[in-house]
Amino acid sequence: MLMQPMKSHQTVSRRGVVQGLGGLILAVALPGTAHAQSGAAQVLKGDGGAVAAIAPNAFVRIASDDIVTVLVKHIEFGQGPWTGLATLVAEELDADWSQMRAEHAPANSDLYKNFAFGMQGTGGSTAIANSFEQMRTVGATARAMLLTAAASAWNVPVGELTVDRGTIRHASSKREGRFGQFAEAAAKLPVPAKVPLKDPSAFTLIGRDDGSVKKLDSAAKSNGTAQFTIDIREPDMLTVVVARPPRFGGKVASLDAKEALAQPGVVDVKQISSGVAVYAQGTYQAMQGRSRLKITWDDSAAEKRSSDQLIEEYRALARKPGLVARQHGNVEAALKLADKALEAEYVFPYLAHAPMEPLDGFLRWDGNTAVARFGSQLQTGDHHAIAKVLGLPPERVQVETMLAGGSFGRRAQATMHLAVELAEAAKAIGPNRPMKLVWTREDDIHGGYYRPLFVHRLRGGIRDGRITAWSNTLVGQSFLRGSPFEKMIKDGIDATSVEGSKEIPYQVADFRCDLHTTDVSIPTLWWRSVGHTHTGYAVECFIDELLEATGQDPVSGRLALMDKAPRAAGVLRAVADLAGWKGPGPTNGRARGVAVVESFNTYVAQIAEVSDGGREGPRVHKVWCAVDCGIAVNPDVIRAQMEGGIGYGLGHVLFAEVSLDEGRPVQSNFDGYRSLRIHEMPEVEVRIVQSGEKPTGVGEPGVPPIGPAVANAMARLGLQRPRRLPIVRAVS
Repeated sequence: MLMQPMKSHQTVSRRGVVQGLGGLILAVALPGTAHAQSGAAQVLKGDGGAVAAIAPNAFVRIASDDIVTVLVKHIEFGQGPWTGLATLVAEELDADWSQMRAEHAPANSDLYKNFAFGMQGTGGSTAIANSFEQMRTVGATARAMLLTAAASAWNVPVGELTVDRGTIRHASSKREGRFGQFAEAAAKLPVPAKVPLKDPSAFTLIGRDDGSVKKLDSAAKSNGTAQFTIDIREPDMLTVVVARPPRFGGKVASLDAKEALAQPGVVDVKQISSGVAVYAQGTYQAMQGRSRLKITWDDSAAEKRSSDQLIEEYRALARKPGLVARQHGNVEAALKLADKALEAEYVFPYLAHAPMEPLDGFLRWDGNTAVARFGSQLQTGDHHAIAKVLGLPPERVQVETMLAGGSFGRRAQATMHLAVELAEAAKAIGPNRPMKLVWTREDDIHGGYYRPLFVHRLRGGIRDGRITAWSNTLVGQSFLRGSPFEKMIKDGIDATSVEGSKEIPYQVADFRCDLHTTDVSIPTLWWRSVGHTHTGYAVECFIDELLEATGQDPVSGRLALMDKAPRAAGVLRAVADLAGWKGPGPTNGRARGVAVVESFNTYVAQIAEVSDGGREGPRVHKVWCAVDCGIAVNPDVIRAQMEGGIGYGLGHVLFAEVSLDEGRPVQSNFDGYRSLRIHEMPEVEVRIVQSGEKPTGVGEPGVPPIGPAVANAMARLGLQRPRRLPIVRAVS
């Protein structure tokens, strides 16, 4: 359908419809109610509440050939929003799943903002949560308009029509027609002010679990037709790689590019803010040119401490009180009165995100307009960053979101540094040179924006067989500090640092959580499950240790402390039932560990069955998982995300770290930055807890419980409960 492009600043009334050539195009926006728990989402709040809009690039297109295309405002990088949001539309539209398609929506904050953020973007496991009512309303509105058009064409009452699997029927006259037959007429009708949504008891696609609602992106990804940024090829396109300083905070002191420019295929070399850009006719030529640059780096302001030095500094800070994130009662008094006091320290390394597709981006700029194409996770931020660098008004810049090969937080950048680097590279060489910026795997692992290094010091008190005191002091970096979102730090506390530590699901009379935020020049960023990636481990390991000291079972002991956390208790009971829990063991050389973590308003409990693998680390044989994410829109996607989260989390907790040697990252590729291998992936069994609550996210919450579940099983085997990650470091 050919339509004129929309300007990024267009807005209109609450609901709207656009008449197209032979089809219905509809946009519906509603007041935003989605809540993103993590500070990762709070940081991104921008320009107010949701607004509705009418534009050719809307939310759903129904063409004359019956194809229903949903324009998805969230990036699809494997977590399922194409399928999930299309399911919501199809459910209320009563479409047949075979006619559903999905595309990325263009960058347009007015139309496509994430209600949890106030800007267009994906993160905080909010995609389904913030779109649940909106996209159902889109589908229901389109259905109502199609029915009105059909009733007019057949001269029958609307109330006598039914819709089933994309076919509109009038029983008494035996007439029937498909959506495409009425789409053009429907586009000319007024938009109903209010449409009813289905009662959940009438759902036929939401929650369907028979394999018929297949992921919309899987076929193209399987047969090679799916297009990623790395696949872009254009006439006269240049490929750019950047030489960046080996230490974070380093600058170019001197540059000799003669040998680089002499390499076949190398077109130019330019200095930009992040380093030195090499432009060539292909990726290989660009890399060869970069390898021949002679750069002297000024490290006078660079970070030069090693990981071990930072850890020792953090450990010293953890012995002192920090800024209070939350407290009740009097922890110090309760610890003094305790019959027994326990203390534990946990050390978490820097972690890279290591998605399969490293960062990349394409940009075409003619001096007056620009079109960028890449896996943009925060479209509004990327859009404005490119416009600012190129000196263009935002309406002259388009950002087209591509499929991406994973992210885990890496593409959601507080500083929009990829978009800035892409635009700077284009500006440095001048207009009318389309280019693709490519990061190699080594660039990615060395590139920073890691999960921050953290140290937790926990103290607990036991009296009369009960846990009476809990103190948790955290030490680590804030990735908000020094970023455009620094104002989101409240009273010195970055919410992403303490989420999961300042609010635990267990009732303890005397409680304190405090934080030291450090100044280190290593750029850090949210990582899959954000703060919960380390707080979940610390909390769940320590509660297990305290329960063991009181002689309580890990499951029943937790449940006894969960009177005010019914949904957390629900998934714990569910996973215990799923695993046939009879205690942790060990039995026949294996033991079981348990953990339960709420993140992003989704509750996940896991039990891991583990044996001692010696120097190779623990062998994880099976993981049972229970998840309560509210209404289960796509059960198969939910299971896949739990399985993927377990594999991702397990690989990192067992093997992964980025260590620093005098400020330089040591690991370079997957030979050093070890990930889980296919033969190491445990069997996983998932139970989705039935719930009538509004749906919440599943992209991240499967990650946090697996580490402590494995560590707790190790302790029951008589092995040391790992205090410093990765685990293989602890046992080797």
